[in-house]
Amino acid sequence: MAKAAESKDDFEAQWRNATAAGKAAVAGEPRAKAVRFSQAARRLRVDLTNETTLLIPVSLLPGLNAASDRQIAAAEIVGGGYAIHWEELDCDFTVAGLVAGIFGSRRWMSELARSAGRISSPEKARAARENGRKGGRPRKQHKVAAD
Repeated sequence: MAKAAESKDDFEAQWRNATAAGKAAVAGEPRAKAVRFSQAARRLRVDLTNETTLLIPVSLLPGLNAASDRQIAAAEIVGGGYAIHWEELDCDFTVAGLVAGIFGSRRWMSELARSAGRISSPEKARAARENGRKGGRPRKQHKVAAD
């Protein structure tokens, strides 16, 4: 059996509710309001609508790491602030992805983690010495499933 058509008043009330819910959702999501490139620091600066700023080294952004300063500086905000686009490079990043730290593919992120593991610090050296005195890194324990 077909559902009876809703009244015009019901439709308008639903429309108002949906519009208000959409505005509330958009208000809570960070969007780009300005994007600039610092040539000296080779960083992208993204000012967000929630009054925060992202400073991202372009070396971490696939598609930008080998681009010229002129090409990187040509960034534009698209999609109502939800993305940043480089026309000449055919490159895009969502603001949500940048905020979450998702800069590229799993392979790219794996490479970043691998290179970060090579970085030495006094704390890392001290921890390595302490582990060495204890016989090295503890072996992983294999869990045995109980029947």
